[in-house]
Amino acid sequence: MKIKAGIIGGAGYTGGEMLRILVNHPNVEIAFVNSTSNAGNLISDVHTDLIGDTDLKFVSDIPQDIDVLFLCVGHGDAKKFLAANPINDNIKIIDLSQDFRLHANASFSTKDFVYGLPELNHDKIKVAKNIANPGCFATCIQLGLLPLASKGLIQNEVHINATTGSTGAGQSLATTSHFSWRNNNLSIYKAFEHQHLNEITESLLQLQPSLSEALSFIPQRGAFTRGILAAMYLESDLSLEEAQNIYEAYYSAHPFTHVSRKNIDLKQVVNTNKALVHIEKHGGKLFIISIIDNLLKGASGQAVQNMNLMFGLDETAGLKLKAANF
Repeated sequence: MKIKAGIIGGAGYTGGEMLRILVNHPNVEIAFVNSTSNAGNLISDVHTDLIGDTDLKFVSDIPQDIDVLFLCVGHGDAKKFLAANPINDNIKIIDLSQDFRLHANASFSTKDFVYGLPELNHDKIKVAKNIANPGCFATCIQLGLLPLASKGLIQNEVHINATTGSTGAGQSLATTSHFSWRNNNLSIYKAFEHQHLNEITESLLQLQPSLSEALSFIPQRGAFTRGILAAMYLESDLSLEEAQNIYEAYYSAHPFTHVSRKNIDLKQVVNTNKALVHIEKHGGKLFIISIIDNLLKGASGQAVQNMNLMFGLDETAGLKLKAANF
């Protein structure tokens, strides 16, 4: 089975990661890669690490003889793209922007979008026509909290501190993305107000409808390129062993999320589609660490994971990527 895939926005970070995965995916043929600013250029002229892997060129048109379309575009641009370019209903769409993640925005014209977090909506994704891929912070934080919500055990305020690499800001230049500013630096932004809080809350309410406790989220910009580490704690009566058993049972059927009884660090997941979760108990507080690669499990890798589910493939197809240990 060969799935014909098209990519919109192939010149950015998530588009580049999508290409790196799909050129080696055993069940995928890349039909086209659209980029209006690079039309006619070799993909390997933009993503220079792909020299020798593909001779494809960027195109400006949008052929519709495909099976799946990945929208690797900025927030707000997916909705604009679909309004300007009607896509045949027989083509599955996986959108990496935030445009269709929330319940209130999950329908557009004739298309309905399912929230694409496999550890939450595995069965819904398998029968979905269109997917809203989760945000990177949202993925990392939800994976740290879903098992508790599944048992109705978030009964106190959750304190969250999470740090992301510079690629989380996208490829466009900004004051806070310049190397001279980012290197050897650390800053907080959108404290208590980050846009991913909304999708995190909706997912937790899906599992724990009685949830009323606050999620206090402090996002940070880190002086590294890729990855997210989220550190969370809440008051809990669970023992460490009880908590570990709940988490291990919840993720037992999910091939990319693993509970580690040893402390974890970002290098274990960077350049992979894995998520690792570690739990500790400190007095009456349950402490949870969750880590992912923001461009893979937090974006393009998870999008391919969703594609695999939608087309009945092994969930891990094309995604058995290894982290470097140095």
